[in-house]
Amino acid sequence: MYRGFVRPQDDRAGSRREPGSMSNSLRAPEDTAAPGARATARLPLLDVLRGAAILGTLMTNVWIFAAPGSEWAFLQGAPMADPFTEPAEAVFRFLADGKFLAMLTVLFGVGLAIQYDSAARRGTPWPRGYRPRALFLLAEGTLHFVLVFGFDVLMGYAVTALLVARLLVRSERVRRAVMWTSAGLHVALMSLITLSLLADPSAGGRVSAGAVDLYAHGSWLDQIAFRLENAVVLRLEPVLSFGLLVFLFLLGVRLHRAGAFTPTGHGRRLRARMAGWGLGLGVPCNAALTLGGQDFFFLGRYVAAPVVAVGYLGLIGVLLDRGWLPAPVSRGLTAVGRTALSCYVAQNLLCMLACYGLGLGLAERLADGGPWWVMGLWAAVSATLVTAATLWLRRFPNGPLESVQRRALRR
Repeated sequence: MYRGFVRPQDDRAGSRREPGSMSNSLRAPEDTAAPGARATARLPLLDVLRGAAILGTLMTNVWIFAAPGSEWAFLQGAPMADPFTEPAEAVFRFLADGKFLAMLTVLFGVGLAIQYDSAARRGTPWPRGYRPRALFLLAEGTLHFVLVFGFDVLMGYAVTALLVARLLVRSERVRRAVMWTSAGLHVALMSLITLSLLADPSAGGRVSAGAVDLYAHGSWLDQIAFRLENAVVLRLEPVLSFGLLVFLFLLGVRLHRAGAFTPTGHGRRLRARMAGWGLGLGVPCNAALTLGGQDFFFLGRYVAAPVVAVGYLGLIGVLLDRGWLPAPVSRGLTAVGRTALSCYVAQNLLCMLACYGLGLGLAERLADGGPWWVMGLWAAVSATLVTAATLWLRRFPNGPLESVQRRALRR
């Protein structure tokens, strides 16, 4: 599927200095493979890509917050937007659903590869030296899940990173075997789920009135208790998509080592090929599955969307290479990318306060207001994050949560 444009290079390429949290985990690789050699400057492309992935993930999550029943509604199979009667909402969702999340997962794999390179250059034991970072990320994700959002991605990333970190000390042949085996098993599982949905059209149903009332009128403690009581069900997504997570992490490793993010002619050619293959194959397949209806949701979100995500990575790179990305947009995405962990948690917290009854209660008040207020909420939260991140970085080198993580790991 991706063999046409990824060619691994020397595994020893490193980064300028040891990365930290989500927002500091993607550094520029070195031009030379020798340990301790002078590194190149930080790659602006990675910050822009990470910022786009964070705001793009919000394009999907905002609909979950805005739906009556929120997280529980998503699990019950809330109806998708009809492209014929609700074209604006359908296009908005199609552009984002599953794609930016896959994009963020690939970038996590890139960051893990750079951390491995840094550890090898410093002589730090691997993966033993990386485990505290992954465990801290797991703790952060657990708190985020309990206190804010049932569909946290950090927990799944932390567990996947612990596995993939061990694979980085193995041969390229072993990593390639694990990568494609994971992809094959994942596609088979999504196909089986799709077949079961097609065989039983009655699967899924209405959202319970209790869940709707909980998010519309329940207290914060009530919602925390609900997530804890239903933790197994709410954590099913990273379990079902674990094969995809492993594949995308390893794909990120391959892309990094192939030089796909370097400011070189080779890197620019790779990005153009990623855009062509990813969008050329992924968009038609994803569109066909979306038009197929709710029964094809799993194949669309977890199989076709990741292909489009590779196209997005290449497309944004091409736009930046050719100077077609407006400077204010580039600066805003860079600021969000450098504070990615803080912005990821902050965007979900802001949506919770805006949509749930414990805050403004917009999900209930504007339930019949159409899709425009939801898209407006995404734009407002995105603008808030860009502004806050830009102002914060004028005084501090790292985001607030990134600083907490650095201090904790240093101790």
